[in-house]
Amino acid sequence: MAKTPGESRPSTPAAPVSRRTRPAKAALSADALVSAALAILDADGLEAVTMRRVAQALDTGAASLYVYVANRDELLALVYDRVLGEIPLPAVAPVGEPFPHWRADLGTLIREAITVLGAHRGIATVALGDVPTGPNALALAEAILGLLAGAGIDDLTRSLALDLINLHITAAGAEESAYVDKGAEGQTEESAVAAMDEAFGRLSATDYPHLVAMRETLTQVSGDDRDAWAIEVLLNGILATPAPD
Repeated sequence: MAKTPGESRPSTPAAPVSRRTRPAKAALSADALVSAALAILDADGLEAVTMRRVAQALDTGAASLYVYVANRDELLALVYDRVLGEIPLPAVAPVGEPFPHWRADLGTLIREAITVLGAHRGIATVALGDVPTGPNALALAEAILGLLAGAGIDDLTRSLALDLINLHITAAGAEESAYVDKGAEGQTEESAVAAMDEAFGRLSATDYPHLVAMRETLTQVSGDDRDAWAIEVLLNGILATPAPD
């Protein structure tokens, strides 16, 4: 039948619309939790990594996370181990074989470990008061012990040296992480040194004679040079101080 002028056409029925208005959720797993937590850590810092925040990132309820981790501490331990996996590890000689380049390689390993931990906001502090035993933590410990074997020191001294080196890496990594955060806020090494020098300039020579007398010396060495010196002191001390029987 012909269409009468002005007559509207019958409406076409709309196609069915799925009730699902968003993509399917990614399957949950321990790795997915760690990836989400690490992304939150890098964006907003360690304190922002909560079970609720991770659950929101994964579009699930917080209770779902406890299938994969017992608590926040266990999740952070997994994140810490994931970060350690970013550290490039050197080859070491088999047990009992000489390794003449141990010192240079160990110094490089320590610096790279500090840099990696320092790049992830506050994650280094997770290792304080704990003994990390994840696969990447064990690989790092194996590398350190293997390099120390080239120094020719006894096993007990190597054992104590491992603890000391790990403590230095953790503390220096936490400090570097704090510097990274301050750098994001616009603070530079130059501005930090200038602020320190200004603070020393206000001190009383009567109350703080050594700080006042050494004002210029205290700020004349760069952070990188201080870090390199600290590693040399650490290794020299280990070599010169055998563990007591």
